[in-house]
Amino acid sequence: MGINLQKGQKISLTKDSGASLTKVIMGLGWDAKKTGGALKGFFGSGSGDAIDLDASCVMFNEQNKLVDTIWFKQLKSRDGSIIHTGDNRTGDGDGDDEQIIVALDKVPGEVKSLVFTVNSFTNQTFDAVENAYCRLVDGTNNTEIARYTLSAQGNHTAQIMAKVYRHNGEWKMHAIGENGNGRTIDSLLPQIVIHL
Repeated sequence: MGINLQKGQKISLTKDSGASLTKVIMGLGWDAKKTGGALKGFFGSGSGDAIDLDASCVMFNEQNKLVDTIWFKQLKSRDGSIIHTGDNRTGDGDGDDEQIIVALDKVPGEVKSLVFTVNSFTNQTFDAVENAYCRLVDGTNNTEIARYTLSAQGNHTAQIMAKVYRHNGEWKMHAIGENGNGRTIDSLLPQIVIHL
């Protein structure tokens, strides 16, 4: 089990052996909040409406200018270093609902930071979401490095989850955990830039 990150916490992505990670997976999971009630439970599963959360990754350069965006409309970065595994529109099932795979050793040198976000495409607020998390996994052995629980419920429709960035030639991760609003990554961009 990896580190349970707190909002604002930063960790190094260098392995215990001193080697750098070469491939990481950012996994996102969530469930629709259970609505309960005897009739609902009798006639249905008792779960709420399907919630379509979308994981995205935004690449920025040293000047904090947008380099590329990986999301459900573009599942692969133009340089090929980042791949989104596809859109989950309900949050059903166990484990990660969406994953973004990053080949850190193939991310172009001009890219300083990768910001991971989640948006509610169906425009439901996070009040309707439970068990939401993001986690970073070592892609070479599937070991969880860190997990950040998205516990902040409220009337926001997005969250700026985490940033993976270069510092002194080393990759680090910063759990940002800031609420935002917007159905897609495009509307969230101005809210991201202030955290770079």
